[in-house]
Amino acid sequence: MVWPFPPKTRKQVARIEITGAIAADTRKRVLKALEEVEEKKYPALLLRIDSPGGTVGDSQEIYYALKKLQEKTKIVASFGNISASGGVYIGMGAQHIVANPGTITGSIGVILRGNNLERLLEKVGVSFKVIKSGPYKDILSFDRELTEAEENILQEMIDVSYGQFVKTVAEARNLDVETVKTFADGRIFTGEQAQELGVVDRLGTEEDARIWAAKLAGLDPDKAECRTIEEPKPLITRLLSRNQLSSPVGNALNWVEFELATAGHPLWLYRP
Repeated sequence: MVWPFPPKTRKQVARIEITGAIAADTRKRVLKALEEVEEKKYPALLLRIDSPGGTVGDSQEIYYALKKLQEKTKIVASFGNISASGGVYIGMGAQHIVANPGTITGSIGVILRGNNLERLLEKVGVSFKVIKSGPYKDILSFDRELTEAEENILQEMIDVSYGQFVKTVAEARNLDVETVKTFADGRIFTGEQAQELGVVDRLGTEEDARIWAAKLAGLDPDKAECRTIEEPKPLITRLLSRNQLSSPVGNALNWVEFELATAGHPLWLYRP
């Protein structure tokens, strides 16, 4: 027997929150949440982004999943305190974007950093013997300077990644590629400036974005429940997250961990 009544989720707005630096854990969590949105047939999704960006591949996978979901679900992104670089890229996966007037956004570009400890190692008398299969196998090694050829290789890679970013913004926002390049130079701008540039559609709060998403899906904004989709966490994890990871020390440790894990990777990340 087929159940005659539509599931409760058909009259709800799903909500997914993306906060902090975007990396593998963020990608896994968000993709799982997007699968739930599709499986339970939510008609609308509110995507709340409060992130300075992160790794290129993880940002792209979330973006592609959002684009696919657009075929079945109305998606409105809400930019919070900061939605920059990879946060902007993910936002391009929504049909519409709302930002606060003072939101920090932009930083459209790519950055790759390496560390050169050559002089420090010389002082302490440490050196390395490297045997490699090709001249570029130890590119970005921390014990020596980059060669000119290596710089050219890395710059070409960064330029390709940058081109992907610019093209995505241009297509998502119906802008000319050359127009996007005029402000896609790594600069940050406010939500108000972003609206003037065509990066966001409206200025407003997260609640404004929720109401818009509900209306787009044909729901009554006053009656449609907004349900946040998140993984259930053990009590000890919730306590640690609340008491430690949200503290200045906890935040610093999170950033150190992210820096170490992504050293030498191209990043769509705003670095203040």
